[in-house]
Amino acid sequence: MFESLSDKLGSVLDGLKRRGALKESDVDQAMRDVRLALLEADVALPVVRDFIAQVKERAIGQEVLRSVTPGQMVVKIVHDGLVEMLGGAPSEDGTPPAPEGLNLLGEPPVAVLMVGLQGSGKTTSTAKIARRLQQREKKKVLMASLDVYRPAAQEQLKILGEQAEVATLPIVAGQQPVDIAKRAMQAGRFGGYDVVMLDTAGRLHVDEALMAEVAAVKTATTPSEVMLVADAMTGQDAVNVADSFNKRVGLTGIMLTRVDGDARGGAALSMRAVTQCPIKLLGIGEKLDELEEFHADRIAGRILGMGDVVSLVEKARETIQEEDAEKLAKKIQKGEFDLNDLADQLKQMRKMGGLQGLMGMLPGVGKLKDQMKNANLDEGLLKRQEAIISSMTPQERRNPKVIHASRKQRIAKGSGTSVQEVNKLLKQYQTMAKMMKKMGKLGQKGLMRSMGGLMGKGGGLPPGLMPPGGMR
Repeated sequence: MFESLSDKLGSVLDGLKRRGALKESDVDQAMRDVRLALLEADVALPVVRDFIAQVKERAIGQEVLRSVTPGQMVVKIVHDGLVEMLGGAPSEDGTPPAPEGLNLLGEPPVAVLMVGLQGSGKTTSTAKIARRLQQREKKKVLMASLDVYRPAAQEQLKILGEQAEVATLPIVAGQQPVDIAKRAMQAGRFGGYDVVMLDTAGRLHVDEALMAEVAAVKTATTPSEVMLVADAMTGQDAVNVADSFNKRVGLTGIMLTRVDGDARGGAALSMRAVTQCPIKLLGIGEKLDELEEFHADRIAGRILGMGDVVSLVEKARETIQEEDAEKLAKKIQKGEFDLNDLADQLKQMRKMGGLQGLMGMLPGVGKLKDQMKNANLDEGLLKRQEAIISSMTPQERRNPKVIHASRKQRIAKGSGTSVQEVNKLLKQYQTMAKMMKKMGKLGQKGLMRSMGGLMGKGGGLPPGLMPPGGMR
């Protein structure tokens, strides 16, 4: 998400940072380029106008033009402007704005009404949120499908409920949406549930029948949240849909889906400004665990190539089991590292979003994406490497030294790759194994010292990777 916008803004602002002093004309030209980049990213024109006017007023102030690093100051002003556009209120003490979570206050069961157009990913998003509430916040959740129009819609939610291990309301044939919603709330009360997720029907476009039905369900259930699920890939159409739902029904939050497939990101930038309704969640893939809270400052950092180290650390905590990490640490201390360990590392990388996902979260490395593409470091590389290791025998994975020419041919054939790719993987493994042996010789204290050195003094990022204006 935001890939094209990030590239264009990066080149514009890099030009400013290279200048020793800035004139008002330099800022004017930069703002024209920023305006064009935002419009090309499908950001709504009124939103772009307000943003440019706000940023320009700050950027041509005396504190910037007389600053020791005026280019860096402009980047910080653009960053802060993006945070505000995305709905993050700047704090006086400089701490990042907290994300707006789901409002679950009220007498249980609290209703969460999911609305949106057909095909926006509403049913899957309902299951994702229910799973998250149950696993992270320890809420007892009941899901109910009110979609009586789309074939097998209610069965779809039932299957997703089984996968997410979340209870679903039993299906009663012929019952209408408002009656289903009332039955769900009653079942929630009798069953001791904390939250009832109501998945409403969608249409191919906004129409009066859809709005009337959603309004009737809202009146019958008085939900604490009315969440719009919008497809980020539809661009300005998603903004128009959000505006229509907000005016007719009244939204409390927005969840954007398929943000992993939208390189422009204009919908996310426009939606908050147009509807004055917070974006609360992002769907970053099809799997039930691929859901993120919306942090305005982190998204702004990703757009400007500052990275998102906090989200990266959070993802690592979620995907890497503590026991596995301790087991690997013990093996490193003994100087042991085999292809089974490498396979585990590849799986962890894929769980954390793959190469592209990790690159987007690391400060200052966004510009290396083109080099990655030229070197064929695509998302399929991790899968191919996993396939190569899977095609090896247990003995070969434990002791790669036994892998000679005939074995390489067998492994390549079994994994659908080439002998050259097998050789590359083995060379990569050898490099990692040597590094692990060196780290093992340091001992536990030395290992921690070397890791501390990698992270820079005080445990922060190395100076070269610090974003303009310091860590936010």
